[in-house]
Amino acid sequence: MATKPSEQQFAQLVKEQKSTIYTVCYMFSKDEDEVADLFEEVLVNLWKGFQEFQGRSNPRTWVYRVSLNTCISADRKRKRRKTIPLSMDINLFEDDDADSRQVQMLRNRIARLGPFDRAIVLLWLENMSYEEIGQLVGITTKNVSVRLFRIKEQLKNMSEE
Repeated sequence: MATKPSEQQFAQLVKEQKSTIYTVCYMFSKDEDEVADLFEEVLVNLWKGFQEFQGRSNPRTWVYRVSLNTCISADRKRKRRKTIPLSMDINLFEDDDADSRQVQMLRNRIARLGPFDRAIVLLWLENMSYEEIGQLVGITTKNVSVRLFRIKEQLKNMSEE
């Protein structure tokens, strides 16, 4: 009789992979509330698949895959819905130094990429090897190399918006 995974095992996995989940959610969101919503959605999906996971692959790889799939699906749903953005004149969480502006500019440009390319860049920024990225997203190592080259060129050529 197979043992069911415990809540403690799940809590430990989440504790170990929290920054991975947060990073993926951050790259697919526009504000802190959306990050929190995506994070919750990822946790629900991780819990749903936790019993089947059973350590058959690297936990980090599995968490990345679930996180990316959850965020990409949420991104597609969001694009289908019509929304009216509410805006505030001030953002208390935004830093205004040169480094912060540079990071925000890069984040804005990455956000304009398609979900698949955004996922590849995110994994690359997380210092994953081309081989790991390819395994995670289901393409060859050579294809990862080519796509990253094209994505970098695309990011360089984007204008400010």
